[in-house]
Amino acid sequence: MAKSIFNLTGRVALITGAARGLGFSMARALGEFGARLALFDIDNTGLQSAAKTLSNDGFEVLNLHGNVTNESDVTKCIENIVNKYNSLDIVVNNAGIVFNAPAEDMSLKEWQRVIDVNLTGVFLVSQAAGRQMIKQKSGNIINIASMSGLIANVPQPQCSYNASKAGVILLTKSLASEWAQHNIRVNSISPGYMNTALAAKGLQNPDWAQQWRSLTPMNRVGEPHELTGLVIYLASDASSYVTGSNILIDGGYTAR
Repeated sequence: MAKSIFNLTGRVALITGAARGLGFSMARALGEFGARLALFDIDNTGLQSAAKTLSNDGFEVLNLHGNVTNESDVTKCIENIVNKYNSLDIVVNNAGIVFNAPAEDMSLKEWQRVIDVNLTGVFLVSQAAGRQMIKQKSGNIINIASMSGLIANVPQPQCSYNASKAGVILLTKSLASEWAQHNIRVNSISPGYMNTALAAKGLQNPDWAQQWRSLTPMNRVGEPHELTGLVIYLASDASSYVTGSNILIDGGYTAR
């Protein structure tokens, strides 16, 4: 039983922002536990490379190029998955961007771009996937939020990112409440500082990196593989009574 409750064999998992970083790491983990993988990313070159790597490693992979902010792209993505596999069991909404600028200097265009990708993109993918999951009377959505949805980061100014991730956390709770009646679970994961391309600017800034580590009780940033255990838990039957939760993986940052 210990192994079987984590078994994802035969389940179909869509991962957005899957070309690299957290998305790629989570896709690999889901594949290792038996899931069939659908990778969705705006970076077609990176997407092709990720799909080839995972396919060569023995995983069943469908690569889908598109933009999470484009409703037509998202609709086609879900249609392609369902046409191929006849179901969609797991969605990991991972695609995201960050923009650092003081609030007083940020243009509306800069603000809107972050909100569009990080929040509206999660809504569009969840909505399209949710329609299919309602039809099949089951499903599981995992949204990658951030500890930034709960605190204001220092020293970098990033109000648009923080606001977008706070929105993801409450969107998660709202969808969980609405869709529980359809046997659909919706949860979010809030990582702290992770060693990914998204955090590269900060990690390359000695002052930022030093402050990030000093404010984290574990005194380091996380690695992408350190999210995968929680992803498998939330994607599997091990978490069958968990919905509407936001779970932190932040090295203790928000504990202080």
